[in-house]
Amino acid sequence: MSFLSKAWFSGALLGAAIAVGVAGTGTAAEISGAGATFPYPVYAKWADAYKSETGIGLNYQSIGSGGGIKQIKARTVTFGASDMPLKAEDLKEAGLVQWPMIMGGAVPAINVKGVDAGKLVLDGPTLAKIYMGDIKTWNDPAIKALNPGLTLPSTAIAAVYRSDGSGTNFLFTDYLSKVSPDFKSKIGANTSVQWPVGIGAKGNEGVANMVKQTDGAIGYVEYAYVKQNKMGYAALKNQAGKIVHPESKTFQAAAANADWAGTPGYAVVLTNEPGAESWPITGASFILMPAKVDDAAAAKQALEFFNWAYAKGGQMADQLDYVPMPDAVVKMVTKTWAEQITDASGKPVLAAAK
Repeated sequence: MSFLSKAWFSGALLGAAIAVGVAGTGTAAEISGAGATFPYPVYAKWADAYKSETGIGLNYQSIGSGGGIKQIKARTVTFGASDMPLKAEDLKEAGLVQWPMIMGGAVPAINVKGVDAGKLVLDGPTLAKIYMGDIKTWNDPAIKALNPGLTLPSTAIAAVYRSDGSGTNFLFTDYLSKVSPDFKSKIGANTSVQWPVGIGAKGNEGVANMVKQTDGAIGYVEYAYVKQNKMGYAALKNQAGKIVHPESKTFQAAAANADWAGTPGYAVVLTNEPGAESWPITGASFILMPAKVDDAAAAKQALEFFNWAYAKGGQMADQLDYVPMPDAVVKMVTKTWAEQITDASGKPVLAAAK
């Protein structure tokens, strides 16, 4: 299996899945998971390398954070993945343990004729007005004011949004709610919201595909989808008033001062962070597993994969412009595994990494 399937690159794969396994063995040869599309490119890359090294495959259904949360609550997969962290009370009620696996950024992808990638600048309030339907064309005075040296067409704006419940929805709407009181009061931040205008598409894959096919479109997708598909995108003016582009250093800048240790369930949201270099729509992607597992062998396989990804997956993550978790956070997470994820007898499924 290649890092990312050809179907994914063409945008035709909606609800993408990684399925790398070993047939004919007497024991389980696949780790099962489902959820966020945001980390799918890096999970696919990790899965390919891990299978080559260990013979253990990963079957990950990229169905959106909402679907991943539902499946792990129903215990139909070994782990769920979400880009919207669950609150401590929700984790306790569902009997789940949560930790951050990888960080990245959501990006306004655009398809505007005559405008090269990264040349158009938007800010949060303007982006909010686009998605509220208040700004309807690309040559609107608000957009022209942010781009005095750019020739903008009168093309109608086609705002593409995620139609499925997703952590990318949460990140994007959380950011817009922080920078626009009108957006916060009229639409709000959640994994699924009622959009007043636009075109719905399923998954990061679906949004990327719709933007590529639609003249005048704008959508919000994880940066790897923009980079790998060579899509146009908008630079953003951040909280500090600086124009920034999506890349590892701006994602890292946003995460630099995050209080992982002091936040229950590691539920840190990294939108609209301060700092001159901070990309304003940065977020972590989280893994969810039961605190008390029914299948200790399957849970151990999953935790060994995540431990491997922390130890050996950083360079692969960098290549796709994701940000690996800091070593200090990894140490906290492995300690959390040892203390909180147990079999039926209360024995830790995987001991803390040394």
